[in-house]
Amino acid sequence: MKIGAMELVVIFIVALLVIGPDKLPQYARKFGAAMREFRKASQGVTQELRESVIDPLEEAQKPLREAMEPLEDISKGLKSDLSAVEKDLKNIGKAKPQETKPAAPADEKTAPAEEAPAPAEAAAPAADSAPDDEAQANEPAADSAEKKEGETA
Repeated sequence: MKIGAMELVVIFIVALLVIGPDKLPQYARKFGAAMREFRKASQGVTQELRESVIDPLEEAQKPLREAMEPLEDISKGLKSDLSAVEKDLKNIGKAKPQETKPAAPADEKTAPAEEAPAPAEAAAPAADSAPDDEAQANEPAADSAEKKEGETA
């Protein structure tokens, strides 16, 4: 709590009226001495509290803080790993952009394997399925032609 200039003037006027002009300097000296004693006592109590309570608590906290540092590092690592996993889970099912890889130089060992033709068996079913597809495509057309002939007859 701070006392401003206006408050001091009011206090001085009240003291002058109550105490009187003759005894005011004596009481002012006594008040000043009491204030000095109060400040000394409050500083002593503050110093004693600091030495007996605050400093020992800070010393006790120091090893605990040092012990917590590795745990905090582990916690940060786990949080970053967890956020990476969450990001991966959110991206599941989304198309990934194709990464362009530089073409590998052709080795003598890999070249013949790449140029080898597909087995004949794999090509044969594809050839057989094509006529079947054409026949199935033509069947509906033939059915619709027969229906039209039946309607006109």
